[in-house]
Amino acid sequence: MKRVVAVLAAVALLASIGTGVLIWRLTRDHTPQLPEISAYSHGHLTRVGPYRFCQVLDPTDCEEPGEQGELPVTGRFPIQLSVPKAIARAPWVLLRAYEDDDVIEEFRPDTRLAVTIPTIDPQRGRLTGIAVQLPTLVRDEAGNEFPVPHAEWSVRTVWD
Repeated sequence: MKRVVAVLAAVALLASIGTGVLIWRLTRDHTPQLPEISAYSHGHLTRVGPYRFCQVLDPTDCEEPGEQGELPVTGRFPIQLSVPKAIARAPWVLLRAYEDDDVIEEFRPDTRLAVTIPTIDPQRGRLTGIAVQLPTLVRDEAGNEFPVPHAEWSVRTVWD
């Protein structure tokens, strides 16, 4: 009987140690993932993390991975931009940069997860890139409030 109890105790001890080691290995290099956007056009997909990502309450506390996506495009097919819920649950801004002018669209929280973007605009020319921004209202010394992006994702178009 003592032998059975000793074996069971040893098995329980080894299982506990094994579980502890497994948990440690799974969490030791785990850093929080920053949100990614995706852009798709005519068989090409790019997923990109933020170019710049700052804390909302402290816009000077930033990570600057400097990521910029590239997406091959033609004038015949639009771009389908998708943002994750982590971005869409806040007010967000889409900047479309064309050769001759930019277009800025603002989206209210929880209203859009995807946007279709034409690659050619009749008045503005070819699309050169897109950026998704999360704005924060800041106040200067004079008390003026204005939006400043605390996070930005960027995709450059590459024309065939």
